[in-house]
Amino acid sequence: MAFEGLVACICEGGAERTIIEILLENNLLKFSTEQLLDGEILGKKDRSAKNFEKNHLRKQFDEKITIVRILDSRREEFLLSKLYRDKIEVINYITAPEIEMLIILNENKNKEFQKVKSKMKASEFCENILGFKDVKSPQFIKGYFENIDILVKVLNQYKGIKQIPPGEQCLADLLK
Repeated sequence: MAFEGLVACICEGGAERTIIEILLENNLLKFSTEQLLDGEILGKKDRSAKNFEKNHLRKQFDEKITIVRILDSRREEFLLSKLYRDKIEVINYITAPEIEMLIILNENKNKEFQKVKSKMKASEFCENILGFKDVKSPQFIKGYFENIDILVKVLNQYKGIKQIPPGEQCLADLLK
């Protein structure tokens, strides 16, 4: 189901932003570039509800606004003031440790990673075992996922194996 109205897409970091940009460019998300609030993907300066309200909600909007937050923290609060709480839907898409896991899955190394994950973070596995240095850099992500079919495949594969808590969403849930 596609999003209606405007979408404020707030990405925590460069890797998440790059993945969303790739998916938007290929028209694979439940929202389009044309729906983006202020015509862009938002970043760190809008991570807090207070800053977001100050930077974007002081103007009049005729359309519904949905805030799509792409982040790796389950604990990060985003409480809009009472004025906006009932008017704006906020949906969190949790990526912990999704970005690195996408690479591990694509390299067919998930079984090896599962054996060492209690001692080694996914980012360390990508660097030390797979030999990929800056796996979260936008340049790496763009190059690695140049073939969009690979990105879509591993997003769906990750969703299939991840133990997603009830009510939580992941990046595959944003795909059309």
